[in-house]
Amino acid sequence: APGPAVRALGAVTAAVPAALPDLAVLIGEREARVRADPGDARSWAVLGAAYTEQGRRTANPAYFPRADRALRTSLEIAPRRNADAAEGLAALAVARRDFPSAKWWGEVARRLEPRRWTAHALLIEAYTGLGDHQAAGRSLDRLTELRSGPAVMARAAAVDRDRGRREDAAAEIADAAALAEAPAERAAYLERAGQLAFERGDRQTALRYFEQALRTDPDQRAAQAGQGRALAALGRTTQALAVYQAALARQPCPAFALELGELYESLGLRRAARVQYDLLRARVREAAAGGADEELVLGLFEADHGDPEAAVRRLRDEWRRQPGTAVADALGWALHRAGQDEEALGFARTATEGERGGGVRSALYSYHRGMIERELERYGSARRHLQEALRINPYFSPLHVPAARRALRALGEAPVD
Repeated sequence: APGPAVRALGAVTAAVPAALPDLAVLIGEREARVRADPGDARSWAVLGAAYTEQGRRTANPAYFPRADRALRTSLEIAPRRNADAAEGLAALAVARRDFPSAKWWGEVARRLEPRRWTAHALLIEAYTGLGDHQAAGRSLDRLTELRSGPAVMARAAAVDRDRGRREDAAAEIADAAALAEAPAERAAYLERAGQLAFERGDRQTALRYFEQALRTDPDQRAAQAGQGRALAALGRTTQALAVYQAALARQPCPAFALELGELYESLGLRRAARVQYDLLRARVREAAAGGADEELVLGLFEADHGDPEAAVRRLRDEWRRQPGTAVADALGWALHRAGQDEEALGFARTATEGERGGGVRSALYSYHRGMIERELERYGSARRHLQEALRINPYFSPLHVPAARRALRALGEAPVD
């Protein structure tokens, strides 16, 4: 049987999640290799990829500058036809949410080795982050020509989810989880299956997937946060709080802190919520120090709980740099919260209308659009989008679901004419 370093090497070079204990062994081994032979470009590239995966899995951005130094050292040693380093820099950019850089390095890796399937897998994420869904679709087509298996199914599920094909996405990710052999990879796909189930309001199925992911890989903290989300939706609030706290203790991700803070706030526990919001701000600062972009989470937080004008400034910059669907939704909401509803509606349409790129069926996006339309006195459209949000997922947010229900009651029934 392969040892932990070989298992981790197989994972990081195949663009799939690696187990944290195996990653630690691989990092130690490659650090020893480059100390013994500083001119080993391949080992520097592998070390950079391992640092990236460690940073991504632990939500510790301190690993990202180390990854950058290792990968650029590999490029300095072997500046020509070094697809390993180029792909490593693309993966690092994806982990940092720097999608323009991810696109650039992914395309470099693809030009160097056109049949390198992992470069196409990374380009799907880069193009999606930039709002170029047609390019993401073309990369998926090329990927499926070059490769099959669970990693490709997982990418296809992500693209189908963004196109609004939720049933196809759910089937593909379930198949990917069933076929994955490595526990860390299988757990990652189970966590995504749980996300998809929760997005369509299926709390029990989501909880089952999240729990199965944790049993498969106890270090799968995104699944633990998902478990907290599902438990809260089921009304098992005490358990949900404990699970969220456990996830944040091991992986203090800003998005998890925002979710837990909003759960506390929905329960009237404002002091506990402020603790999580302070953690969110601290983690965003640490991410920025490591070159990671958490402006999207910070913008949503500021729009709802801080300074909406600051949220607009941050998210405008983000939109200019990488105009993805999630950024369009967040910017539209921040503009609404800042009182700029006419402009806000344009971004909300971009996030929710398929012909503008927003094909994903998101309860939060529909809620945001409905509330903007209500403020603009477009009552019919507002009623329709608020109802759609609650149809898609009646449990999408402990704070916003009650607000959506109140808004619908205030709007009343649609007039017969």
